[in-house]
Amino acid sequence: MAEPIDPTVPDRAADPSARPDSLSRQIYAALREGIIRGRYPQGSRLTEQRLAEELAVSRVPLREAVPLLEVDGFVRTLPRRGAIVTTWTAKAAHDLFDLRLCLEVGAARFAARQVAAGASVAPLREVLERSRGGLASGDPYRIAADSTRFHEVVVELTDNELMGSLMRSVAGRMMWLFFMTSELDPVDAYDGHRELLEAIDSGNERVAESVAYTHIERDRLESLRALLTVRGIDDAT
Repeated sequence: MAEPIDPTVPDRAADPSARPDSLSRQIYAALREGIIRGRYPQGSRLTEQRLAEELAVSRVPLREAVPLLEVDGFVRTLPRRGAIVTTWTAKAAHDLFDLRLCLEVGAARFAARQVAAGASVAPLREVLERSRGGLASGDPYRIAADSTRFHEVVVELTDNELMGSLMRSVAGRMMWLFFMTSELDPVDAYDGHRELLEAIDSGNERVAESVAYTHIERDRLESLRALLTVRGIDDAT
């Protein structure tokens, strides 16, 4: 059973700027984590009454949280059935990686441009260093969160608010996928992040683009292989 929601604790994972008293955001974060961890299985229905009892909240903020989950791709709402946890397919994974190519390759380029103009990669080094602690912990959820955060910071380095907004809308699905493929060697991902950091720090836009593209496409191949062979997801394309 989930822990009751504490509205005084800010939801940093869902939205760093969220107000501490936003109960719907707290519910969003709790359900988001539950979906990622598999406590609410893919294809299952999120029943209002059961969730309200689990989280010790009323149905009003719960109903406010569900649309946030839908916008971020964690659930879909169906007539007379309510909210259903999203089911991953090979197509859904490819769609995510295609979007990441469009967004993150450009972000790596613009981040390198910012560095060449004098911006610091210190925030990226900090999150990479923090991820080493995650590797040592062996906690798949923390490792997935750290990996996602690294990619978010790359986009933040572009100083482009629109790109940042788009990244926030897909970061949750990225983390979900990283967690689902946690049997992959996290050290390989760490090494890829370190290589990308060095490319961005060089200030060379084309090198940064190339490294980002290679990193994402390698991740696509390994992730799809894991999803199909270990998770047994639908191979629909």
